Amino acid sequence: MRDDQLPAPQPHACSVLSRELDEPLAGTGAEATAWVLVEQPGPWGRAAVTESRLDPALGAELEGRTAGTGVRLALIRRVEDHHDAAPRHRRWFAASTHPKRTWLASGVVEYPTDLLKIDFTALGAGDRRAVAALDAEFPGTPLLGVCTNGKRDACCATRGRQVAVAAEALDSASGPGADAAFPAVWEITHLGGHRFAPTAVVLPSGYSYGRLDAASAVSVLADARHGRMAVANCRGRSTWPRAGQVAELAVRSALGETAQDALDVVAVTQTAPDPEPAWTAVVEHPDGRAFAVSVTGALAAVPRPESCGKADGTPLELWVDTVDKIR
Repeated sequence: MRDDQLPAPQPHACSVLSRELDEPLAGTGAEATAWVLVEQPGPWGRAAVTESRLDPALGAELEGRTAGTGVRLALIRRVEDHHDAAPRHRRWFAASTHPKRTWLASGVVEYPTDLLKIDFTALGAGDRRAVAALDAEFPGTPLLGVCTNGKRDACCATRGRQVAVAAEALDSASGPGADAAFPAVWEITHLGGHRFAPTAVVLPSGYSYGRLDAASAVSVLADARHGRMAVANCRGRSTWPRAGQVAELAVRSALGETAQDALDVVAVTQTAPDPEPAWTAVVEHPDGRAFAVSVTGALAAVPRPESCGKADGTPLELWVDTVDKIR
C-alpha cells in the first residue's frame, strides 16, 4: 500500500493523542543551523535519503558530509509528484537559519553528485560561499516544507499530505507573493515530532510548526514573505537547542514581537541535570533589551506513543517559569 493510500488517523494515532493531551509544541522543533533540501520525486522509505530513487550511495555520502556541521539534510518533492521516473533536473535549496545570517540559496542540477560541491561546514556557519561552486541564486521568497513521509508515520502521510495539497492550491490561487521559479510549498521527508502532525518548516528562517491546517499553513507562509513569523503553533527555530526555542518563543509572546530576525538566543546554560533538567537562556533584542528566561523540563505525566506504532513513552516537556528583563 502506498503511503498516500493509508487510512485516516485512528483515535489512538499519535497525533490525536498528543492533541487531546494538549502536549506543548514549544521546544520540539528540529535542531539545525542550516538545511539542504534535494528534490527527489517518487516513493520515500523510512530512511528516505538512502531509501528512495536517489542513489543510496550518494545519499549516504551526503549524510556523512553533513554530520557534525549543524546542517540537516532532507528530500523534497513537488506536491503530489510521486512518480518513479528520475527527474532530468533536480532543484535544491540551501538555507542558513541564524537571525544574523538568514539566507536561502537555490539552483538546479542535472547530476545530483554536483551537490557534493557544497561546503557543508561553511554552510553550517552561515557562509554564503558554501554554495559558490554551484550555479546558485538567492531568491527573496521563503518556502514551506510539509512532512508527508508515511513510511515514518501514518499521521504525516494522512494529515500532512492533506495540508500540503490544500496549502499548495490556496497559495497558487493567491497569485502575488509566489516565486514563479519554483513552488513555495513542498513535501518534505522528515521533521521529527510525528505526534504534532501536520508539521512543517519555513526556510530560510528555520521556524517549524505543528498541528497545522491549510489556512494556518498558508498564513505562516504569508507572514514569512513579509519577514514575520507566527507564534501560534510554532515549535521553535531550528537554530537553537530545545530550551532556547522555548525561551525565544516566550520572549516573543511577552513582547508581541513577530519580526522574523528580531531575537537572538545568545546563551543557554543548563542549571539542573536530567531527568528533570532546567536551563537559563539569555535572549537579546536588536534595540538593546535582553531577557533571562528560566526553563524547566518534566517527563509527560501521561504515557503516549511518540510515533504511531511505537510503545508508549513519556517525552520531555519544556515549560517557562520566568521571563526577566536584565537590561
